[in-house]
This record gives sequence, structure tokens and C-alpha cells, in this order.
Amino acid sequence: MIDFCLKPLDSRSRFSLIANHRCHCEKGHDGKCSEYPYLQDLEKTYEKVAQKIKRDSTNTTGAAWASKDAGPNRILRWAMLLSDEELRGYGLDMSQLRPGIVAKLREKAAPYEDCMQVAMKLAWLVYQMPDAPTPPDSIRRYLEGVFRGMIPGSTKCEVCLLPISFNLFSTAQRGKAPIETCHKNPRVHNADNVGFAHRECNIAQGAKTLDDFYAWVEGILVRARRL
Repeated sequence: MIDFCLKPLDSRSRFSLIANHRCHCEKGHDGKCSEYPYLQDLEKTYEKVAQKIKRDSTNTTGAAWASKDAGPNRILRWAMLLSDEELRGYGLDMSQLRPGIVAKLREKAAPYEDCMQVAMKLAWLVYQMPDAPTPPDSIRRYLEGVFRGMIPGSTKCEVCLLPISFNLFSTAQRGKAPIETCHKNPRVHNADNVGFAHRECNIAQGAKTLDDFYAWVEGILVRARRL
């Protein structure tokens, strides 16, 4: 298991006082500190993939645009751990949002370090997708040190369990990405619970846990006499 540097990093985020952004290079590393050292190669070669990993790991999945009806577009997950009173100090009045939006935002809350572990897990899975680029040896060793050995081509959709290709990232359009970050339990955001799914599979699962979703599908197949 890797010991991280964890030196506090400067941040322009208005929520920086809630949780210090920290260096996640190996302890005793050379060179500059970095919050996402394992994304450095993807940032050069597949910037949109690297940005998606950061975005999905740290932010709530919000509406397409911010409004009183839809709620905020995106917000840091660890900010959602604050009370309503504390959030008002940051310019976010939860009382102005519909109860359903508030509940959705609250269930997306996660501590900073859990979000960092999710980012590492997603990067680890990306490099194991069919058609994925080969990671530099230093990044491969880093991610294998956090999780376990990589098996090229082994990443599958968490829902349908079919292989999920890295090439799907290149066909993404605004609001219609064919590959999405998913959760086995939609109300838990940590490294053990995240993965990737085809968009249609993620939509089909909805708010159900994977176990509940499979049981629901099984019930349909039984009633349809397909089992």
C-alpha cells in the first residue's frame, strides 16, 4: 500500500476550508506535489477522460444548468457534508431548492479522501479497458500499489458485465456520453462501490442497488416465462 505525501495544496475553491486539497504523490517523492499524479499522462493524451475522472470523483451529478427548480449544476461532494446553516455561509441556500433535489444532493455527499480514492479507482479501471492506452510504468506501479495488479482488457460494465471499451469516451457528446461512472449502490461514493457502465445500463439501474436491480429483472423474466 502506498503512503501518500499529503502536503496541503493551494486551492481557489470557495470550499477549500472544508477539506484541504492534498498531494497524493508517494511520500518522499521528487518534484512538484500533485493531487492527481496518476492522471498526468491522460491529461496530456486524453484530457477529456482525465477531466471526467476528476469531475465524477469529486462533484455531485447536477442538472444540466443551475436553477431554483433543478438545483446547482455541480458541487463538491464534501461540501454536502455541511449543515444547511453552514452552506448558507457559502452562498448555497438549500431551503430554496425542492426537497427532492436536496435529498439527491445530500445522498451524493462523501469525504474528500473517499473522493480521491474514487479518482484512483476510476483511473485504474480506465487503463484496464479494452482498447485503452498503456500506462507509463510509474503510473502502473502507483495504481497497482493502491489496488492490485492490472489485467489489460478486463474492465467491464458494472451492470451488464460486458467489456466496456475505452473508445466509447471518444464518441461522447454533451449530455449523451455512452459511458458513465456508476455506483453499485447509488447512495455510496467510495472506491469499493464505483465503476463504469454503458449509459443505457446505468439508466436502467436507476436508483436501485445492483442487487435490487438484478432481482427486479429476474422477476420480470420469471413473469415473462423466460426463466
